Amino acid sequence: MENVPRETSQENPSKEGFSGIKKLDLKDYFLTGEKFEIYEDSETEVLYTLPQPIENLGKYYESKNYISHTDGKKSIFERFYQMAKSINLNNKLELINKVGNGKKILDYGCGVGDFLEHLQKNGYDVLGMEPNDSARRIAQSKVGIEKVTSTELEQNTEKYDIITLWHVLEHIPNLNEIIGELKNHLTDNGVLIIAVPNHQSYDAKYYGKYWAAYDVPRHLWHFSDKSMSNLLSNFGMKIDKISPMKLDAFYVSLLSEKYKGNKFGYFNAIKVALKSNYLAKNNGQYSSLIYIIKAEN
Repeated sequence: MENVPRETSQENPSKEGFSGIKKLDLKDYFLTGEKFEIYEDSETEVLYTLPQPIENLGKYYESKNYISHTDGKKSIFERFYQMAKSINLNNKLELINKVGNGKKILDYGCGVGDFLEHLQKNGYDVLGMEPNDSARRIAQSKVGIEKVTSTELEQNTEKYDIITLWHVLEHIPNLNEIIGELKNHLTDNGVLIIAVPNHQSYDAKYYGKYWAAYDVPRHLWHFSDKSMSNLLSNFGMKIDKISPMKLDAFYVSLLSEKYKGNKFGYFNAIKVALKSNYLAKNNGQYSSLIYIIKAEN
């Protein structure tokens, strides 16, 4: 396996930065077909994508088929995504009601604002941050212009009872910087909630390089429960609880079958997803995991 020398910072790694072991050769099946590699950081065990095209990362999102930046409902994937999103909204709200300690909430990387709208209707004081112009405009139409901003986190002086990142952390180039800022923007008893794909799930291992949740290079980082714990400990934070996102296994498996070129892989995708969720009942390794995070005492 190929080793890469280590830098002192995890920001914007290149092939000359980081020590780690090469884990996978794969490509951007969603858009460009370009080839990428995945390495494992020797300290935290977080996986990372190389190269990371930080300077022109935006071009890898420039597709009408990038569902989280649209309200598309035409294709089978869009319809399934919207159905799953509707179910997940209620699941997320239920989780927030259980673990939160206050009503002031920041949704970092809020996309088109469905979660913000759902929270607002249920009495929460919301703010969303979204860098994508088109997604931000859609979100603003749902909750109000002043409730969704593109402002950088470090420019915001407010503190929040709850900060959420739903499938966002894996997209952020300056990983360490953002985690530090997120912690600084929590109230004393605040809760950080991070949902990310889990490369230790059965569906990830089954599909290998075709696993859609690798989604390189849009996903710059790839997490497991162990690597997430290792990473957070560097910031004096700990995982208080982990919850599953069970529907993700179905959506990811459907996309993975598509990337493998299986036009009629729907039944196999359902079979893989069901098995992934069944096995995860015992080992906790669901396709995506929600981490409820607090500062260490």
